[in-house]
Amino acid sequence: MASNGIVREGSLEAPTRHPLDWKSPDFWDEGALDAELERVFNVCHGCRRCVSLCGAFPTLFDLVDEGPTGEVDGVPKARYGEVVDQCYLCDMCYMSKCPYVPPHEWNIDFPHLMLRAKAVERKRTGPRLRDTVLSSTDKTGLFAGIPVVTQTINAVNRTQPMRALMEKTLGVDAKAWLPSFATRKFRSAAGDAVATEVKDGQRTPGKVVLFSTCFINYNEPGIGLDLVAILDHNEIPWRLAKKEACCGMPKLEQGDLDGVEALKNINMPQLVALAREGYAILTGVPSCTLMFKQELPHMFPDDPDVLAVRDAMWEPFEYLVARHKDGLLKTDFKEKLGKIAYHVPCHGRVQAIGRKTEEFLKKIAGLEVDTTERCSGHAGTFGVKKEFHAMAMKIGRPVFRKMAEFEPDFISSDCPLGGHHLAQGIEQNHQKTPELAHPISLVRRAYGI
Repeated sequence: MASNGIVREGSLEAPTRHPLDWKSPDFWDEGALDAELERVFNVCHGCRRCVSLCGAFPTLFDLVDEGPTGEVDGVPKARYGEVVDQCYLCDMCYMSKCPYVPPHEWNIDFPHLMLRAKAVERKRTGPRLRDTVLSSTDKTGLFAGIPVVTQTINAVNRTQPMRALMEKTLGVDAKAWLPSFATRKFRSAAGDAVATEVKDGQRTPGKVVLFSTCFINYNEPGIGLDLVAILDHNEIPWRLAKKEACCGMPKLEQGDLDGVEALKNINMPQLVALAREGYAILTGVPSCTLMFKQELPHMFPDDPDVLAVRDAMWEPFEYLVARHKDGLLKTDFKEKLGKIAYHVPCHGRVQAIGRKTEEFLKKIAGLEVDTTERCSGHAGTFGVKKEFHAMAMKIGRPVFRKMAEFEPDFISSDCPLGGHHLAQGIEQNHQKTPELAHPISLVRRAYGI
């Protein structure tokens, strides 16, 4: 709604994104931030198209409707943070709902505004212990890879007394699913594999570097090993970067932009050299791919290394589908998988590459796929926090129901963490819990390798 009361149509052009100007002093100015929050909240209040996406918009609209004026000017600025806390940076409002994103003159970028608010609040009050622990994946990952240590930690973390203590001291909900540590890290296990030689005349990048991601390296290395097996089966040479750190997404979620930059400075020298050698860079977690494809380029738009890595990044199924279109991928699938209820994670959707996983799975004979394209509610660290876990389960409830009603043999999501959230929700709300398997793992099963 414009100030003159005239309803205006949104832009019909493709959305563009302005860089995140976080190095500017104006970015950190609290008065300027409050003014921009009020401006954007006024637009959102007049539109309300995003009310069903997450908790941020219902929270905002309730604050407005219950205020003394029924408008945003009746909401105390001290309560703006209640809206900010509900945003987990899925980007779906920007990419799929908001008609006022750039190049529209109103220039609405709700997720980046929420990120700015999180960053300013973190700078003002300091980091919370819980947020520091959840976002320091490389430090907590030090427990992985030592069998006796990991077995002990995993066993203790599954006990009710420990979960109650974690809830009380860290604010990690006692009912939320938490990952276990692997007894052997992916990067160690994958080092035993032997890559094949590069072949000439390949149109899709004919060699791959794997960015293993914290979750696959420390928690579920089997996903990475399944991807390696698929690459080997298709004679696609691969390697690991000599060194890697967290992609930075967990710290971005907390507004720790300096922490994101520190991790970028570790990863970029490793990855950019490989990108310039013609490697395709694959990760097994959509949020990690998105970090390199979108978030880091928005934070460092003039860094040529960041842009080179962005251009070399592929989602695994985006790469496999491209290889298939080039006639360079084997389709000698041997095993029938039955019915798969497949979930498209938000951080896969906002990459604007289409449903590549679904497209590939449908090439497997004897497989029936039912796809759900709606937020599961997990949203990174959001879904495990005590104050938000119930909301995360509520957001995911329609997804749990739809996937269970298909009566699948498998439930699957490109996001491993989101997959476990789905499995937990289906188990709590439905009698039968299908087997959870990552799409990459399902493809390896189909190949029979």
